[in-house]
Amino acid sequence: MPPPVSRPTARFMFSHPAHLLALGFGSGLSRVAPGTSGTLWAWVAFIALSPWMGDTGWALLIGLGLPLGWWASSVTARNMGVLDPGSIVWDEIVAFWLVLWLVTPTGLVGQVLAFGLFRFFDAVKPGPVGWADALFHHVNPSSDPAAWRKAGFGIMLDDLVAAGCTVLVIAVWRFI
Repeated sequence: MPPPVSRPTARFMFSHPAHLLALGFGSGLSRVAPGTSGTLWAWVAFIALSPWMGDTGWALLIGLGLPLGWWASSVTARNMGVLDPGSIVWDEIVAFWLVLWLVTPTGLVGQVLAFGLFRFFDAVKPGPVGWADALFHHVNPSSDPAAWRKAGFGIMLDDLVAAGCTVLVIAVWRFI
């Protein structure tokens, strides 16, 4: 197994299609807060794609993005030698697309609120988000042949739970 890659480079990102996807087309290469960079990339992409995407398009993109993200996260984490590298941001991208899709229609204030809540849940990991994040951190790649697949699933899962928490808070806020 190769030595762990602490900070991936553009060369690493372009060395495999899974790396390109998992690293959020470069947004995960940010030296400062790569998860926030990935979420911002998702927001910009959502705004750019929205004129051409209806509910069916978003459902397909997110629905395909989840298993592709699991695969890409598994491959990239394995190739980096790290179970949950912070530079993998496809999980933030797909999860935030889900949030924006579910809270639309909303204006800039609603999108900013969604961004802030999602980043809070993803970074602080309260309650169920922390549980989901810790679920697969105990896997041992040297003794478990499925460790990297489990790690990739775990990478995706905690952000989906953060997305669910974000949507729940926004739904309660709208109800009140």
